[in-house]
Amino acid sequence: VPPPPLLRAVIMGPPGSGKGTVSARIIKHFGVKHLSSGDLLRDNMQRTTEVGVLAKSYIDQGQLIPDHIMTQLMLNEIKHLDQYNWLLDGFPRTVAQAEALDKECHIDTVIDLDVPFETIKCRLTARWIHPASGRVYNLEFSPPKVQGIDDITGEPLVQREDDKPETVSKRLQAYDAQTKPVLEYYRKKGLLKSFSGTETNKIWPHIYAFLQTKLPDVSQKDAANPR
Repeated sequence: VPPPPLLRAVIMGPPGSGKGTVSARIIKHFGVKHLSSGDLLRDNMQRTTEVGVLAKSYIDQGQLIPDHIMTQLMLNEIKHLDQYNWLLDGFPRTVAQAEALDKECHIDTVIDLDVPFETIKCRLTARWIHPASGRVYNLEFSPPKVQGIDDITGEPLVQREDDKPETVSKRLQAYDAQTKPVLEYYRKKGLLKSFSGTETNKIWPHIYAFLQTKLPDVSQKDAANPR
């Protein structure tokens, strides 16, 4: 029996959609290589490679990294993984990147985490901090005893810039504007698998079942109850 063809997958989802958690579970259960554009960028910037230095100059000016630079970075890395199953994360972010990727390899499936913006907004704006002590509260998981007040000192809690509703809204809108066309691109090709829901633990069994049709579960855990 010939081995099954290697999996070429992409995972997409807005910030706060649980993409990190889902990616980690896919790696654990299916032993795929995970290629994150963010990790790769940070690595190249740290090692001050040619592409890393170039990318940093855009980031320092508050600009988006041009398509051809991101594409070069990712495709270079993909070349080393040709005998593995892999999962791309954070790439492609634009249609131009998706087209460039298509020229190099055939993508099998695009996993899209379709989590309502309202859910994500609640999730991402739930963090409040007590600046003096660094204590962190999460309104969903570990709320303060009195809303907006530090348990120990009784001083007011604040939100970091990143966690403020208007900042979160901007990030989500930027993701939406940039990525909608990419989702559309893959939808037209029949490659898009959207998984909708508000809780990662409820979405995960569906993603797991879908990937099991393509790859064996390599984790020795109780496969009947994938977590």
